[in-house]
Amino acid sequence: MDLGYANRLVVVTGGSSGIGLETARLLLAEGARVAICGRDQARLDRAREALASDRLLALRCDVLDAGQVAAFAQSVAAWGAKAGPPALDLLVNNAGQGRVSTFRDTSDQDWKEELDLKFFSQILPIRAFKPLLDASDAAAIVGVNSLLAYQPEKHMVCTSAARAGVQSLLKSLAAEFAPRIRVNSILLGLVDSGQWQRRFEARADTSETREAWFARLAREKGIPLGRLGQPAEAARAILFLGSPAASYVTGASLEISGGVSRHI
Repeated sequence: MDLGYANRLVVVTGGSSGIGLETARLLLAEGARVAICGRDQARLDRAREALASDRLLALRCDVLDAGQVAAFAQSVAAWGAKAGPPALDLLVNNAGQGRVSTFRDTSDQDWKEELDLKFFSQILPIRAFKPLLDASDAAAIVGVNSLLAYQPEKHMVCTSAARAGVQSLLKSLAAEFAPRIRVNSILLGLVDSGQWQRRFEARADTSETREAWFARLAREKGIPLGRLGQPAEAARAILFLGSPAASYVTGASLEISGGVSRHI
C-alpha cells in the first residue's frame, strides 16, 4: 500500500535514536523529506551518518526550550522552501521517558519536571509548527504516548498521571484542529529502547544474557506476545496514522503493547 509520503515534509522530534530514528528511517524509505531533532549533538551526528540521505535535516533542539523550538521550525521552513512553498505534512512528537517513582517518593520538583516534560514536549512543537501544518493539504500530528495513559502503574505514579493528561490534550486538539489537521497517538507498552538497555546493564546478575533478561522481563510483565516490542514496530504504526492513507482517522489511539493492556 502506498502511504503517500513521496516528497512530503515531516518533522520527528527525538529523532536521533530509538523509535524516532526508526520512524525517520522508514519515512525516508517512503520518499519523504525528514527533519529530526534531539538534544545530544553527538547522537544527532551518528543518526545523520546512519540515515545518510540528502532528504534529511538533523538539528540540535531541546523541545522544552520555546526559543530553540521556534528556531528549529524556522530552519525547517527555510529548508522545506527549497522544494516549493513550505508546508509541513506530519509532526511526530516523540520525546521523554518514564520516571519510576511512587507517590511517597516523588518530590514536588519531580512532579514539576515530569509534567513539564510530558506536556510541553507536545505543546511547544505543535505551537511552533502549526502555521506550516495549516499550509498542508494533508496535515497530521502523531503523539508518541504510553499505555500508562489508560493503565496507570503505582510504581510510575507521576508518569502515569502526566501521560493521561497528554492523551486528553491530544484528544482535545483533534477536535479543535479538525478538519485541517488530524491528531492521533500511539500508546506504547514495553518497547526495547535505551532505557531498558540501561536497566539490563545495571542488572544484579551479570551472568544473565541480554536475551534471557529480556525474556524474563516479558514473562514478569505478562506480555501475551512473549517479548518486548521493537522500535520499528512502533514506527510503522506512526507512519500509518500520520499518512494520507489514514485520512479518516483523527482523535484515535493505537496500542503497540504486545497485548499487555487490560482496559477496554
